[in-house]
Amino acid sequence: MFSSGRIVHQARFIPVTAVSAAQIAVTIGPALAMVALQMQLSQITGLVRTNIALTSQILTTIRNEQWAELTALVATVDRVVDRAREAESVPTSLWDTVAGSEASLRKQREQYRLNVGDHIRQIHRVDAHGRREYLETNAEAILFDANALLSSAKAWTGYQALHAARASAAGPEDAGEARLVDIIARDTRTELDSALAETTNLVDSLTRELRIIVELPGRAALPLPGKRKDSIAARQTSARLLEAIEPLADALHPPAPPLEAPGVVCAPESLDLEPYLRILRWFLEDGETLRVLGFPDQLDAPGPISAIFGGAKEKLLVAVTDRRIITAKTNAFLEQGEIHQGIPIDRVRYVRAATTQDRSARSAIDLITRDENIRWLFHTDIDNTHLDALAAVLAESMTIPDVERDELQRRRYAPIEAAGKGESTGTRSTEPTGSEATTCDAE
Repeated sequence: MFSSGRIVHQARFIPVTAVSAAQIAVTIGPALAMVALQMQLSQITGLVRTNIALTSQILTTIRNEQWAELTALVATVDRVVDRAREAESVPTSLWDTVAGSEASLRKQREQYRLNVGDHIRQIHRVDAHGRREYLETNAEAILFDANALLSSAKAWTGYQALHAARASAAGPEDAGEARLVDIIARDTRTELDSALAETTNLVDSLTRELRIIVELPGRAALPLPGKRKDSIAARQTSARLLEAIEPLADALHPPAPPLEAPGVVCAPESLDLEPYLRILRWFLEDGETLRVLGFPDQLDAPGPISAIFGGAKEKLLVAVTDRRIITAKTNAFLEQGEIHQGIPIDRVRYVRAATTQDRSARSAIDLITRDENIRWLFHTDIDNTHLDALAAVLAESMTIPDVERDELQRRRYAPIEAAGKGESTGTRSTEPTGSEATTCDAE
C-alpha cells in the first residue's frame, strides 16, 4: 500500500478455502470495520465543519454552560483521535484520556437527540400556520440543538473509533475482540444514520420556512419574538438565520435547482411568474416535477387586493405536478407563503373542459376528485390551447381504483340483498322491472 510515493503497509491475498471463518474475522474484519469507522468519522466531521457559520453569538446566548460542556468533550475526543492517527495506534496512556468519557458522551448525545426529536414532534403536531409560528419562535433553539446533535454525534463516533482501534489491536490474539470491532462499527453506523436523519428532518423544516419568508415579495410573515415589530426586521432576522444554517442544510440535503416555467401556463400575459416560482420551489418534494401553472379566477374574492399583485388580482394559483395538484389564493401565497390544499394526483376521477353559459363565456375546467367537485374559471384572454393542455395533463390520471368501484357495487346491490332477506323471513318483497329497475340503477 503506497502513500505519497512510498510503501506504508503490506497486504496479501488470502484464499478463502485455506482459512476458517473465525480466522477471516480475525484477519480481515477489524481492518474493514476500521475503514468503515474512519469513513463515518470523516462524514460527520465534514458536516460539523460545514456548520461553522452558526455564530457563537447565536449559540452562546441561549445555552452557554451546555455548549461549553459539549465543546470540551468534542475537543478532548478530537485531540485524542488526532494523536492516535499520528501515532498509528491507540496506546494505553492515550486511551485512558477518554476511557471514562463514555457516560458523558452518551448523555450529551441522548440529550440533543431528545431535544431534536421534541422539535420534530412539535412541528408535525400542528397545522401549517402553527408549524410556522413554532419554527419562528424557536428558530435559534433549533439551530443550537441541531448543531449540538451533530457535534455530539461526531464526538461519539470518534470515541467509538478509538474503542474499535483498541479492540482491533487485540484482535489477532482474541477472536472476541475482532468481532467486537465489527459490532462497534455496525452500531455506530446505525446511531450516526439516526442522528443524521433526525437532524436533516429538522433542518429541512426550518430552512424551508426561512427560505419562503425571505422570498416573499408581499408583506413578510409575522416577526420573530424579541425583534422589532415590522416586516423589514422579520425578513432581516429570517435572512440572518438562513445564512447561518444554509451551509449545513445544503450539506445534509442539497437544494433543488430553481424552478423554470413549465410548458403549460394558463395565465394573463401581464402576470409575472417569477415570484410564484421562487416560492413554489420550496414546496416541491425531491424529484417532483412541475408540469402546469394555472391562474383561474378566485370565485370567493372579498374585494380588490393591493396593486402589487398586478395580473394575479382575485385569482387562484393552481400548480400541477407529477404527484399532486397544489392550490392557493395568490394573495395568501405571495404574502404568507400559504397553500390552500394539495390533492394527490391519484385522487382525480374525472376532468372536463367547458365554456360557461353566462354572458362572459369564460372557459371552465371541472375537476372531480375522490372527495370533491371543483370548478376553475379562466379569463377569456387565456389561450384555449393551454387550457386544453391543462385538462389533458389532469386527464392522464383519471381512474377509479378497484376498491372504490367495489364499494359502489356493494351499495348498488345492498338494497336488493336486504329485500331478499326480508322475503325469506316472510316480509313482502317484489322484484323491480322495467322503469323501476332503471330507477334503481340510477340510484
